[in-house]
Amino acid sequence: MSADPTRPGRLGDPDLSLGTDPRSDPRMVAALAPFGMDANGAEVPLPADLTLDQILATCGAFEEGFGQVFGALAAGNQPVAGVTRETTSIAGPDGNDITLYVHRPATADGPLPAVVHLHGGGQVILDAAAPTYVHWRDLLAATGMVVIGVEFRNGAGKLGPYPFPAGLNDCTAATRWALDNAASLGISKVLLSGESGGANLSLSVALRAKREGWVDRIAGVYAMCPFIHGDWSNPPADVPSLTENQGYFFHTSTAAVLAAAYDPTGENAGDPTAWPLRATGSDVAGLPPHVISVNELDPVRDEGLNFLRLLLANGVEAAGRVVVGTCHAAEVAMPSVLPNVAASTIRDIKGFADSV
Repeated sequence: MSADPTRPGRLGDPDLSLGTDPRSDPRMVAALAPFGMDANGAEVPLPADLTLDQILATCGAFEEGFGQVFGALAAGNQPVAGVTRETTSIAGPDGNDITLYVHRPATADGPLPAVVHLHGGGQVILDAAAPTYVHWRDLLAATGMVVIGVEFRNGAGKLGPYPFPAGLNDCTAATRWALDNAASLGISKVLLSGESGGANLSLSVALRAKREGWVDRIAGVYAMCPFIHGDWSNPPADVPSLTENQGYFFHTSTAAVLAAAYDPTGENAGDPTAWPLRATGSDVAGLPPHVISVNELDPVRDEGLNFLRLLLANGVEAAGRVVVGTCHAAEVAMPSVLPNVAASTIRDIKGFADSV
């Protein structure tokens, strides 16, 4: 194996995979190996080489594949005691209905902080009803919070195809519903949180709320492994993790296809409410407190860190954390495999909610 000085984070070895990188948590590697995800796998064609129908079909295949992996990993999750669940529906902004999944502690005194949770999937695949996300909301609720999962419209897959801004419209409507119904829901404050595409939507709701003049009603944003760059066909030098961790859990070509389904014409490429890493200092100034949590072995790691630096440079109260030894959204996808890692993130979200 020849050394590659352009990939210092990959220890100078371009042939490393998630399974052979010495930084990888061995429990994670063992859990992913049965699916072949300890290796780097094959890249998919870039959007420029695909029609829209092919892009949507490819996203459907991604949804099926990731759904099978997440479902198998979720089979190891143990039930969370002391949590109740209910499902409700609210009117959406475009003549649609939005299903909400409300989790709360079975016993609690006084109003509780609430987290509006937005699931991952690049804004275009997967669903809030999946066992992975039900369990994550249960874990959060068990700490003493109300957790509201939003079944937003996706850009592709079984809940699509509804490109930008449909999903963002739904997440914004759900956030405003939680704020407007805080008393009846027993809520003291409302925070936004999500991972991957859900982190994109969490950041985007806050950016939209600032545009519309109600951002002061949002107590904080906890964004995990945010998927916010928008153009992965030619990884830029200022996001070195796109090269360093290429192929770890997913390829940048996968990200590019998901992005093309979210914004098929590319007309929103510069809109920070579609791709928050396009935000300027004036866009983020005045936002509520943020935590940006990233995974060390994630292609999109440095997207989140760059957004954190933008927040800090413009006076936003913000903190960052790096979940060492893990791939993209590992603590959400495999809490039974990495229980201490998942518990650390859950504690941090609860601590953040209590602190703002």
